[in-house]
Amino acid sequence: MNRIAFIVALVLALSACKTVKQPAQSEYTSDNTAPTKVFTVPSAETKTEVAKPVQTVADEKPIAIRKEQVSFTDQLEQSKNEGNTFFVIIGSFGQLDNAKNYRATLLQEGFTPIILHSETGYYRVCVNSYKNETEARSRVAQIRQTFEKYSDVWLLIKE
Repeated sequence: MNRIAFIVALVLALSACKTVKQPAQSEYTSDNTAPTKVFTVPSAETKTEVAKPVQTVADEKPIAIRKEQVSFTDQLEQSKNEGNTFFVIIGSFGQLDNAKNYRATLLQEGFTPIILHSETGYYRVCVNSYKNETEARSRVAQIRQTFEKYSDVWLLIKE
């Protein structure tokens, strides 16, 4: 009986090793006989000029702008800045305590930040506010040039 089991196991083992692998055939496999596509890069003579968007500020990076309804977290800040429409935002936080801590850091660096509460639920840390968009854009450019770590500063337009 042991011999029969041994012979059956040996036959199965030897027959299992003789499988032939076939490449998978599907509609998604590539045809190796098709010619290879070659792409070329245009030379300098044939290169066309791509128009860059016009910016009013001499800055490489475009200025991000968002329109939101905001409210002031402090009554004194509201009375000073209520008539302004353009706010230079240097930070945005989901928690008021984080915005206050960031405000304290900015005070040490010479800014006069205020905290706005956005309709989206975020607390926006603003360093300047303006009635004129050109002045606001100039301040963004100035901050980007003076403080490299605040290169992501952006404009909020109060609705």
